[in-house]
Amino acid sequence: MILSYGSVCSGIEAASVAWKSLEWKPVWFSEIEPFPSEVLNFHYPQIPNLGDMKKIYDTKIFKEKKIDLLVGGTPCQSFSLAGSRRGLEDPRGDLALEFLKIVNVKKPKWFIWENVPGILSSNKGKDFETFFKEIQKLGYGFAYRILDAQYFGVPQRRRRVFVVGHYRGWLMPTKVLFDGTDVLWDTSTLKEGIKSKTLLGFGGIIESNNKAREKRKVASTIKAGYYKCYNDSENLDNLIISKNGKTMIRRLTPVECERLQGFPDNYTKISWKGKDPNHCPDGPRYKAIGNSMAIPVMQWIGKRISENST
Repeated sequence: MILSYGSVCSGIEAASVAWKSLEWKPVWFSEIEPFPSEVLNFHYPQIPNLGDMKKIYDTKIFKEKKIDLLVGGTPCQSFSLAGSRRGLEDPRGDLALEFLKIVNVKKPKWFIWENVPGILSSNKGKDFETFFKEIQKLGYGFAYRILDAQYFGVPQRRRRVFVVGHYRGWLMPTKVLFDGTDVLWDTSTLKEGIKSKTLLGFGGIIESNNKAREKRKVASTIKAGYYKCYNDSENLDNLIISKNGKTMIRRLTPVECERLQGFPDNYTKISWKGKDPNHCPDGPRYKAIGNSMAIPVMQWIGKRISENST
């Protein structure tokens, strides 16, 4: 089934790249950062960018255009273990609830929300609980799961929480995020948090893909500020070291980072501030790529939603 969707905190639109093969149709984007907005304008000039997600309600296209799905990964800094950990008290964390406000206004059949695993422990779990209670108030069912990009075809350790919601209850989102063997609840696979099964929701913290645990070298999570991380011990795996008479260390190039996220080569190499694409600076490219989602994970979710849509 071909679905239409709206995207908030769109960034450089991992969702649209991932769902191109499904022929799903973006109706509008919502992004405020200048560089990602220019990337969107370059690749999707026909799709309007409505800007600030808190100010889109009165725009004509938002009010008039129906969407089947809402997707977004609201800012993670307030939930990340590396961030301020202020949770929903942080204006950036509050955008998680703004996301649900848009769900309530547009009433799509499906929604997909993405964030860092730190959301599970933020404010001792109360932030995640608040988010779920708000979903329940809207009458949507949901399922959630941590998925790691390294098990979906890219060599990057990138664990993210994905919440999938559906207006008819929790069963369809559960079918999207879990296979039959996954929901037997072998508690030895639980990592953190609480498993839950209610009339409205289903979720747990289990490994991404039990069939793909082969040992291989993978990069550490690509961060928005990766280009600054020469001395970041967490990113040592992302420094390439070789010996040609002497030790040489270099960081990954923007193209290599694009590949780690599953983007086409030079997807973010655009004309910027009047300069030729060949002179596009690396800094904003690293930031945009690091803030995005892993394409293969979004492809997997999209395909399973398509298989479970009616």
